[in-house]
Amino acid sequence: MKPRLVIFTKAPVLGGAKTRLAAGIGKVHANRLYRAMIRAVIRRTSDPRWDTELWVAPDMAAYDDFGGVWPDHLPRIMQGRGSLSPRLTRAMSAKGPVIVIGTDAPQIRARDIAEAIKLLRNNELVFGPSDDGGFWLIAANGPVDASLFENIAWSTDTALADVEKNCAGSVAYLRTLIDVDDIEALAKVRGQA
Repeated sequence: MKPRLVIFTKAPVLGGAKTRLAAGIGKVHANRLYRAMIRAVIRRTSDPRWDTELWVAPDMAAYDDFGGVWPDHLPRIMQGRGSLSPRLTRAMSAKGPVIVIGTDAPQIRARDIAEAIKLLRNNELVFGPSDDGGFWLIAANGPVDASLFENIAWSTDTALADVEKNCAGSVAYLRTLIDVDDIEALAKVRGQA
């Protein structure tokens, strides 16, 4: 069964995403940067070894390509309602290997996705940890049980640890990346480039 790469993304509208980053660099520049990050993540993770899907929020954004930010050749699926927990459960509900990433870590590469798929052969979950205590990638052999995402303090420094506590099997880790959520994180990523 061919693995699925699910890319969670928000509509790149002015003031609709990257609000903490916008506080430091302004809404227009944050929106421009977010659009570039979306394009970079899609370009850098596209590979014929897996099927790629864009899971978009809000749902109505699935009908817009935002000036080519979301390529026409990738299916757009509505994330649906609820917190991140039910949305991740839906994305990981099909049978087979599934890798979920966001668009906050522009350093992601196809080799990271390939490594996650390889690690799934011997592990229940694979995480790409972020330096803020969250994760930029989660992978599993679906379907996952909804209990995996119960009692998670999303957007905190315990998010990865909270999900990990709900996993009964073995867990593997990829390299740690930086989620670009604010001006300090942006400076760190630019410093690595």
